Amino acid sequence: MAVTAAIVAPRRRDRERLKWGSPVVYFVALVLVAVCIAPVLYIVIGGFRTNAQITTDPAGLPHPWRFGNYATVLGSGTFWVEVGNSLIAASCTTIGVVVLGLMVSYVLARYRFRGRGAMYALFAAGLMFPITVAITPLYILVKDLGLMNSLAGVILPQIAFALPTTVIILVPFLRAIPDEIEEAAAIDGAGRLAFFFRMVLRLAVPGVVTVGILAFIGSWNSYLLPLFILSDESTYTLPLGVQAFSTQYSVDTAQVLAFTSLAMLPALLFFLVFQRRIVGGLTGAVKG
Repeated sequence: MAVTAAIVAPRRRDRERLKWGSPVVYFVALVLVAVCIAPVLYIVIGGFRTNAQITTDPAGLPHPWRFGNYATVLGSGTFWVEVGNSLIAASCTTIGVVVLGLMVSYVLARYRFRGRGAMYALFAAGLMFPITVAITPLYILVKDLGLMNSLAGVILPQIAFALPTTVIILVPFLRAIPDEIEEAAAIDGAGRLAFFFRMVLRLAVPGVVTVGILAFIGSWNSYLLPLFILSDESTYTLPLGVQAFSTQYSVDTAQVLAFTSLAMLPALLFFLVFQRRIVGGLTGAVKG
């Protein structure tokens, strides 16, 4: 019995170690989390301080807490105009990406035709073509189309550059749908379009939610494209508004921090609420 206990005990410790993981992994993870969260906390807390407090003790806590900076920003009409512009751009981009990406992915996943693999490879290659590389010809194209200083000049390119990621995520989802379901729908008299609207949309909800969240956050945080396309302050999105506000109130550091924290708060909350959806959608894409 003693020999058996001596053999079982190390195995039990090994199982417990595998269950909880290595302490080194947890330490590294906590360090990375701290590195990511610390700047955000500094910006948010800095908005509750005065310029004198920031100058005297840059890393200190507010004493006392000042809510005037946030009240001033929230009472500004310019801030809400920029919030509205960002919301319009992000919402339209998300709708366009989801609708077009879902239709393209359905064709690539469920139809058999010559050149399907080349088309899918073309979308995959789009992942290696960032908007930074194409900003100059894109600027010329938007200018020739007469879309300068309009949200449409930002929305359409954002949809185009978000489609590769959308297709790469959605195609495995749609391929994983069993052919037996489509055959049963065909026996019931449903065509391909009916099968798409009645079955595919419901089964692809995790992937659709994932690409929608990624498109919304990407559009909300977009800075380079609006910087080139939008020059009228009435059309500014929040990232451009942060830059303009920080330039105008460069000596008022506390108010700039308050404006910055309010600008990033919607996207941050949106991501925190739906982060499980993103992970679940990407996991389903890999399995598919």
